[in-house]
Amino acid sequence: MSKRFENLKKIPDEPAARMLAMANTKLQTPIAAPASASVNVVLAELAGKDAKIDMLRLLSVALPPREATWWACLAGHDLIGKDPQIVPPPLACAERWVFKPSEENRIAARDAFETADMDDDTTFCAMAALYAEGTLGPGDMNQTPAPVNGVSAAVFAMNLLSMKMNVDRMQVHLDILIDRALDIARGGNGRVEAGSVSESQSSAPAEG
Repeated sequence: MSKRFENLKKIPDEPAARMLAMANTKLQTPIAAPASASVNVVLAELAGKDAKIDMLRLLSVALPPREATWWACLAGHDLIGKDPQIVPPPLACAERWVFKPSEENRIAARDAFETADMDDDTTFCAMAALYAEGTLGPGDMNQTPAPVNGVSAAVFAMNLLSMKMNVDRMQVHLDILIDRALDIARGGNGRVEAGSVSESQSSAPAEG
């Protein structure tokens, strides 16, 4: 198996098929691996079939919620560009929650999610942070379960939006998106270029 998919220590040691089913998600690419196959095995098969969208889909399900939210935040920065004058509140609040997943920061993410401009696509980042603890939100909503695919759907959507922003170099950018997730899965910070997955575990904002 390619070293690209080794040491994904942040991803639970569970069958990929089970994770997808629990998130009510299905791959579009037929898989030959058995139902018991781990995420790294399925990722390797998808890579061999050049099924990069399905790799994004599986990674959005496989990464733990906090790490997945950080991955979405990186995609959010793709949308607003380098050195933006203002970081949209949904993205800013989601990032704060990743670095410090407190009740106060979750409330801020909820407020940013609920009051965001209709054309602010970084709302998906705040949505991921809001649902990351498995409920619809803080306070009274903390007793109501979030949608089973709430985080993964938001994270997947955020990465698809990043892909569409880079349609002129789509295949290269898809590799960047995938390698970010793989780096995060190793304990890195996800700030990598395509094909250069860092195995460094320093400066990982999503570290528990």
